[in-house]
Amino acid sequence: MGGPAGTRADGHGDVVPSPAPLLEVGRIVKPHGLRGDVIVTLSTNREERVAAGSVLTTDDGRELHVLRSSRHQGRFIVTFEGIDDIDDAEGARGVRLSAPAIHDPEALWVHELIGARVEDTGGRVLGTVEGVEANPASDLLVLDSGALIPLRFVVANEPGVRVTVEVPDGLLDLP
Repeated sequence: MGGPAGTRADGHGDVVPSPAPLLEVGRIVKPHGLRGDVIVTLSTNREERVAAGSVLTTDDGRELHVLRSSRHQGRFIVTFEGIDDIDDAEGARGVRLSAPAIHDPEALWVHELIGARVEDTGGRVLGTVEGVEANPASDLLVLDSGALIPLRFVVANEPGVRVTVEVPDGLLDLP
């Protein structure tokens, strides 16, 4: 048995905080040079994920400490502690990088939108969020009803529960 949400019992019956769930934030694409630097593509707009001092976790639970990074052609050249040469960098090719969610009350997080009920400001249920699709003008909520709603129309969010949108008349073809 566990304790309150966000806790777990240790082997001695004490309740301890559960580790924060990890979100995929990027991927190591390929080596860059001979000294162990790698090219990282972020799947987030939070560039601090690859800032010096950041810690990212691989699928096998290994922690990679960022020593330095710089923008390069829409991606990042990153130096991780322990990836010291071309062979290490080649071995990291394709590795997914994860990190705990960043607390930012102003941000909309995909993991908090998925499964939420979408309502308009009048309380009409428009569907449930199945995904978020990248779009140059505005990312789109993908609803189980087939509707696509630009994120810029989100006016309120109760993470994992309800998203309220203010959609201009005629944008959605729903009854």
